[in-house]
Amino acid sequence: MPEIIPGDKNFETIPSIKDKALRINLNENIYGTFAEIGAGQETVRNFFRAGGASGTIAKTMSAYDKDFSDAIYGEEEDGRYVTESRLKKMLSHEIQLIEERIVREKHPNKMFFSYANTVTTIDFAKQFKGHGWVGIRFQTDPNEDYSEIVLHIRFKETEAVLQQQTLGILGVNLIYGAFYKHDQPKKLLRYLYDHIDKDKIEIDTINFEGPKFETVDNRLMSLQLIKNEMTEAVIFGPDGNNILPARILYKKNVLALRGSFRPVTKVNMDMYERSLQMFLNEKKVDPEKTLVIFEITLSNLRAEGEIDEQDFMDRARLLCSLGQTVMISNFKEYYKLVEYFSNYTRARMGLTMGVNNLVDIFDEKYYRHLSGGILEAFGKLFFKDLKVYLYPMLDPETGELINSDNLKVHPRMKELYKFFKYNGKLVDIQDYNPEILSVFSREVLKKIEDNDSGWEKMLPEGVANLIKEKELFNYHKDSKKEVTN
Repeated sequence: MPEIIPGDKNFETIPSIKDKALRINLNENIYGTFAEIGAGQETVRNFFRAGGASGTIAKTMSAYDKDFSDAIYGEEEDGRYVTESRLKKMLSHEIQLIEERIVREKHPNKMFFSYANTVTTIDFAKQFKGHGWVGIRFQTDPNEDYSEIVLHIRFKETEAVLQQQTLGILGVNLIYGAFYKHDQPKKLLRYLYDHIDKDKIEIDTINFEGPKFETVDNRLMSLQLIKNEMTEAVIFGPDGNNILPARILYKKNVLALRGSFRPVTKVNMDMYERSLQMFLNEKKVDPEKTLVIFEITLSNLRAEGEIDEQDFMDRARLLCSLGQTVMISNFKEYYKLVEYFSNYTRARMGLTMGVNNLVDIFDEKYYRHLSGGILEAFGKLFFKDLKVYLYPMLDPETGELINSDNLKVHPRMKELYKFFKYNGKLVDIQDYNPEILSVFSREVLKKIEDNDSGWEKMLPEGVANLIKEKELFNYHKDSKKEVTN
C-alpha cells in the first residue's frame, strides 16, 4: 500500500517500492542493465519481485571477483574498487553493450539505461560501517544523449543484511526518480529517502549531468543535501561539482576560513593569503598535501528563518570564480568543524578568523547544550594539532587596532583565553594590508543594494564585474556611475 505522509500543504502519497518497480516494469519503453557489486543484487531483486521484469531488465550481473571485475571494466590506477571512477566505468561499459546488442531500428522507442553500484558493507569487526557509489545513466527519449546521476552514500546501520536492504530501496528510488522526477531535481533528491529513515544512510555527495540537467547547479543541490538533513557538510570545487569529502580531505593539512562572504572582499582574500603563508611555514605542513577551504555555515545562510538559496548561489559563484574550494556545513560551533575534519585527517589544521569570530568562540552561551560547557568544547577544539590565525580589526568607533593582545573577552573567560594564547594555539597575522581594514562585507552589500558607487574597489579583481554581469546581491544595471576594478 502507498504511504501517506504530511506535506507542506496537503497530504502526499508515496508509492511503495513495489509500485515504483512495477510502474517501471510496465513501461514498455524503459530497458536497461543492472550491475551491482559489494552488497548482492538488492536493487534488481525488487524489479524481479514486482513482476513484469522481462520488459525492463536486459541483463543483471555482479562481478564480485576482482580479476573478473578488472577484466570487464579495466583496472583502477589506485587499485581500489569502491570509487567514483569505477562506478562511471561500469555505467559507460554497460550502456555501450546495450547500444551494441540492441538494434535501434528494431526498437525505435526504447529508452536505455544502466544502473550500477559499487559498495562495501560493514566489516565483521563492525569498525567500519561501509560506504559506496550509486548511479544511473539514462535517457527519456530514444534520440537524446544520456543524462547521469551519481551519488555517494555512507551506511549507518550495523548489520550487513540491513544495509543491503536499504541499498536496494535507494536504488529503486533513484531509478524511479530518474525517469519520473528528472524535471524536478529537488524533489527527486528528497524522494531518494522514500521508505528509508535518515538514520540508516547518509548521502554526502551527488552530481547531476547531461541534457536533462543543463539548468541544474550542483552547488545548489549540495545545499539541498544539508537542508534535507541528508548530510552535515558538503564540499564542491571551482567547477561547481560536488567532491567527496573523504577523497579531498584524506591525510591533508587543512586551513579553513569561515565567513559569510556576502560578498567576498579584499579583506577575505588578504586573510586567506597571509594565513596560508604562515600555515605553510609551520613544521610538518607539506604544500603538496595542503587544502584551503572557504566554509559557510548554514546559520549564515538564513534570511527571516529560511535559507535564501539565491543568496547562497551568489556567494558560492563568486568564491568559485576565484578558484576556491567551498564547504557548506551544518556546524554552528567551530569545534564541530574540527571534529568533522578529524574524521578524515590527522594532519595539521588551521582556522583563519577575524576578531569578532574569536570573541564568539569564548562566549559561553554557544556551549550550554554540552554537559562540560565551554571547557568540553575547547578540549575538542584544541585537542587536535590545530592553530588559530587571527586577522586584526579596526574598532569602527575609536580607530584602535584590535588583535590578540587587546581584544576583550568576558571576565570569566580571561584566564582560559590566556592559556590558549600563551600556549601557541593563537597567533596574530602580522603581514596584513592596513589599507583595507576598513572594508566590511555588510557595508559593501549595502552599497550594492543602494546603487551606490565605490564598492567595486573593495572587492578582489573580477568580482565586481561578475556581480554586475549576473546582477548578484540585488544589483541593478541602472546604478550610478561605476568604477571598474
